Amino acid sequence: MSDGPVVLVAALWLALAVDRWLGEPPARLHPVVGMGAWLAWAGRHAAPLPGDARRAAPFVRGALAWLVGAFVAAALGQAVQEIVKPLPTMLAALGLALCLKPLLAWRMLRDEVAAVELALGRSLAEGREGLARLVSRDVQRLDAGGVRESAIESLAENLNDSLVAPLFWFAIAGLPGAALYRFANTADAMWGYRGERGGRDWTWAGKWAARADDVLSWVPARLTALLLMLAAGYRPAGLRQEAARTPSPNGGWPMGAMALLLGVHLRKPGVYTLHPGGRAPQAQDTHRALVFAGRATFGAGVLTTLALAVRGWTW
Repeated sequence: MSDGPVVLVAALWLALAVDRWLGEPPARLHPVVGMGAWLAWAGRHAAPLPGDARRAAPFVRGALAWLVGAFVAAALGQAVQEIVKPLPTMLAALGLALCLKPLLAWRMLRDEVAAVELALGRSLAEGREGLARLVSRDVQRLDAGGVRESAIESLAENLNDSLVAPLFWFAIAGLPGAALYRFANTADAMWGYRGERGGRDWTWAGKWAARADDVLSWVPARLTALLLMLAAGYRPAGLRQEAARTPSPNGGWPMGAMALLLGVHLRKPGVYTLHPGGRAPQAQDTHRALVFAGRATFGAGVLTTLALAVRGWTW
């Protein structure tokens, strides 16, 4: 029978290596794609059409659908751990790594942000087109500076969502924890809106999903800011004040840290401006942000390893 802590640590670094060298699995095999399919189907039943004034019914339907999806995600993660448990250590680590990898998406995030900068160097239209793959906001009104700011914001925020937070919950609860977090984050991305989106009113139907993601991301978001500061080699003043500028209780921490570390302002028009005294970001700032995020990714792996070692996690 495999040794639990050794398997978890080996699976962690194997998953990071697979992510670095191979990237994302095919969509038909991707668990996050499956989560999205469930959420799309359930959302059509949970969220009312615009104009429906009810609150309780959409909230209850949204909460119940979220709980069903979260249970299935965590249960499948637990089932995988039970399947690999009797295997020799390295076979168990490889099997676990191949299931953990799709819950991490650093390479895809890095490549998408770098592609936005490359496209922006060719034309504003191409830069906007690349950014549209990263963010849900309207990109057609953004100038070149706005495109670059949005890409850097997305890099910082999604560093938490697609890497640090899944690893945090992997350290806490193994594969079921990482799977549960990615489901919660996917649900927030698809349902966590106020008002209408996609022909449905998500004000109450998506409230549970939004709050659940807030809770599960609270500690990891602050860890992401810390990792970025360690990656840059210094601690800028005023991070708490910058983080408070965003409506999200969590997103402002990694985004505010990145803005301060780069010395630039990052804006979402009509919503917030992070580090308003900073300069407009340039192409070299995108590259520096990618370097900081890459170092933070390695740091997240080290922290997760230490957490698993200290915890002595057994399964």
